Amino acid sequence: MDFTFTEEQQAAVEAARAVFSDVAPDRAPSPALTPGAVAEDFDRQLWHELARTDLLGLTLSPDHGGAGLDPIALCLVLRESAKVLARVPLLESCAVAMTIERYGDRSLAAELLPRASRGELILTVGANGRSGHDPAELAVSARPYGAGDGADDGAGDGGTDGSAGGSGWVLDGVQSAVPWAQAADWIAVPAHTAGGRPVLALVPRTRDGVTLADQVSTNGERLAEVRLDAVRVEARELIDAAGCWDWLRSLLTTGTCALALGLGERVLAMTAEYTGKREQFGFPVATFQAVAVQAADRYIDLRAMEATLWQAAWRISTDTGGPLPAAGDVAVAKVWASDGVRRVVQTAQHLHGGFGADTDYPLHRYHAWAKQIELSLGPAAAHEEALGDLLAAHPLG
Repeated sequence: MDFTFTEEQQAAVEAARAVFSDVAPDRAPSPALTPGAVAEDFDRQLWHELARTDLLGLTLSPDHGGAGLDPIALCLVLRESAKVLARVPLLESCAVAMTIERYGDRSLAAELLPRASRGELILTVGANGRSGHDPAELAVSARPYGAGDGADDGAGDGGTDGSAGGSGWVLDGVQSAVPWAQAADWIAVPAHTAGGRPVLALVPRTRDGVTLADQVSTNGERLAEVRLDAVRVEARELIDAAGCWDWLRSLLTTGTCALALGLGERVLAMTAEYTGKREQFGFPVATFQAVAVQAADRYIDLRAMEATLWQAAWRISTDTGGPLPAAGDVAVAKVWASDGVRRVVQTAQHLHGGFGADTDYPLHRYHAWAKQIELSLGPAAAHEEALGDLLAAHPLG
C-alpha cells in the first residue's frame, strides 16, 4: 500500500495546522469542574477561521465553493483538530454536506452547500438512534403522504415502501445524543420506510414537530435528544438512494477514527515531554525500561490506528473493491481506534502519576474526549461483531 498524500492533501494539513496553532485545549471550562455542558455553543471564532481558510468546503466540488478533495483530506484535517480538542462540528457538517452532494437533490444541494462551505450554515446528523445500541435508522419511521390530500395514511403515491412520488414524507421517532443540534440549521436524520428500507431525511431544526432536549456528553459537550412528531419533509429533503445512509455512517465512523488518532498522538507527545523532564534518582523517568516499554507499546497502537484509518478512508474515497465490503475496513479501523485511544490515555495517566489528574493540566480533558470518541458510533466490541457478520457473509479464501 502507498499512503503517500497528494500535494493538495498536504496543503490542507498545513492550512489546518496554521488555524489550530492558536487554539488552546483549555479554551472552554473543564468538564471535570463544570456541572452540565461546558458551553452553550461551539467555538464560533474557530469556525469562522476554518471558513476563512476554505477548510469547511475542502471536500465539496468547486461548483459549491469547495476544493474538490476526498474523505482522506477531511480525515487529515480532523486529525489536526483533535490535537487541540477543537470544539467545532467539523466532522458532522462536512460529512452531511458530502452526502448531500453525492446523493441528494441537486436543487437542495445548490441551496445549502455553498452556504455550508462558507460556514454560514451548520449541518449535523443523528447517528445514535434511540439508545446508541440499535441501528440508528430503526429509531425513526418515514411514511409518504399523498400530494394535496393532507392524509398521513402511509400509502402515498409510491406504496408503503417506496417513493412519495414528489409529494412528501412524515417522520416519527427519536434520535439521541445528536452533536451540536442546538446550534445546527439542518439535521440529517436516518429513518426507515414501512418495508424496512433505510433513508436519510434532511430536517430544518425549526421545522414544526421537531423538539430538542438537552443532553451532555462524556467530554462535557452539549448534545440533544431530537424528537420528531409527525414532522413533514418535502420529497427533495429525503434521500432514498441505495447505500446513502451506509456511506454517511462509514464516513462518520472513519472521521471518528481520525479524531482518535490525532488525540492519541498529542497525548503520547505530552507523555514523552513529561517523562523526559520528570526525574527520579537523578535520571529522567523516560530512561527507565518500564516506562519506555509502555510508551513503545502505545506508539505501536498509534501506528496500527493510522494504517487502518487510511485503509478505511481510501476505501470509502475510491469505492475500490476488495475481499470484504468497505464496511469491513471501517470496522477494523474503529476497533483499533476505540481500543487504541483508550490504552494511550490510560498509559498517559499512569506515567504522569498524580500530575495527570491535576485539573490545571490539560491531560484530564484529553482523557474525557478519548472516552467520548471510544464509545461514539459503537465501541470496539460492536464493530468486532459487525466484522464477524461480514466475514460470515463474505468468506475469504
